Amino acid sequence: MNGKLVLILAVIVCSLWFTECCEPDQAQYGCKFSGTTCTCGNGCKTEYIYRTRRACLNALREKNSNVCFRMPCVRGTCIQTAQDSGYTCKCEGTGYYGQRCEKACPTIQMRGLLFPHECVVI
Repeated sequence: MNGKLVLILAVIVCSLWFTECCEPDQAQYGCKFSGTTCTCGNGCKTEYIYRTRRACLNALREKNSNVCFRMPCVRGTCIQTAQDSGYTCKCEGTGYYGQRCEKACPTIQMRGLLFPHECVVI
């Protein structure tokens, strides 16, 4: 197959099977915290940070290792990541943006300022 066809097929498969698509070299099977349980499946390395269910369950027993148990997000959903801060807050649909979903979305586009993508309503 040529490269374009492979890319198109990858995008279609990604949009059908993954809830959040990532670069092909960043996709993996793994596990992540989902509330107080471990959920395993295919996804991005930054979200599915544990290679096995056992590793996820061990980390879940040590609640301090999951920064989301400390509830750092003011609003939105906290997702533990392997990146530096250890978490990211998903603010979409809350009417807020910012690292912790702490800033209210502007009601109008301000001249010269970028409109936060979390505030775009489709």
